[in-house]
Amino acid sequence: MDFILKKIFSAKKKSKKLLAVLIDPDKFNPDVIECCINYKPDFIFVGGSSVAKSDFTKTVKFIKQKTSLPLVIFPGDENQIDKNADGILLLSLLSSRDADYLIGKHISSALILKKSQLEIIPTAYLLLDESGKSSTAVVTGSKGISHKEKHLIACSALAAEQLGFKIIYLEAGSGAKKIIPSTLLKKIAGMISLPVIAGGGIDSAKKAGNLWQKGADLIVVGNAIERKIDLIRELCFKRNQLNKK
Repeated sequence: MDFILKKIFSAKKKSKKLLAVLIDPDKFNPDVIECCINYKPDFIFVGGSSVAKSDFTKTVKFIKQKTSLPLVIFPGDENQIDKNADGILLLSLLSSRDADYLIGKHISSALILKKSQLEIIPTAYLLLDESGKSSTAVVTGSKGISHKEKHLIACSALAAEQLGFKIIYLEAGSGAKKIIPSTLLKKIAGMISLPVIAGGGIDSAKKAGNLWQKGADLIVVGNAIERKIDLIRELCFKRNQLNKK
């Protein structure tokens, strides 16, 4: 098992919680990296829904020069691949029935990924934003699953585990009004053994803490940090508090 997955599975086994700061190259603020250096989230994710290749490459290069924190690509499309990162979430949008986002994009990028030697992390991506207004929904042209469809979402996560995915990513949508419901997280955590990532709508340490305590192994925060960089410190402090218990 490669080191990123090993870190995530090891933390889950020990009931330790993890934090990733998501950076969109289109909105990149170098001060975010300085804050990450000071307070040490577990990962830096980089990616966006519509990012120029040059901006993506510059952002990855800058981050790698500044910090040794693991840098994981959270790709908005198949062009967001850079061999200088440490790993990539190979996302399959299981909440969609569009073959392009289930397997098509993966075929297009397979040879590039092989040559890059990045750590590839097969990730089942479930969009839980039924509004269709999130960046993921707009780019993919598909609405997410309603939060009310708890059984469908839990069974989708279970099917992903049975298919051999390594991680489940529950996405409430970029800048979502509501976070993933705690009852849903608890249901999924009780059905599968895979690590669960939760993202979308997390704009406070209180919300992050609630998700961590209800079953999320890794929290991803992006939009809220663009508005309030000091949130990184608050989230790291909350994570450290939980991990001391």
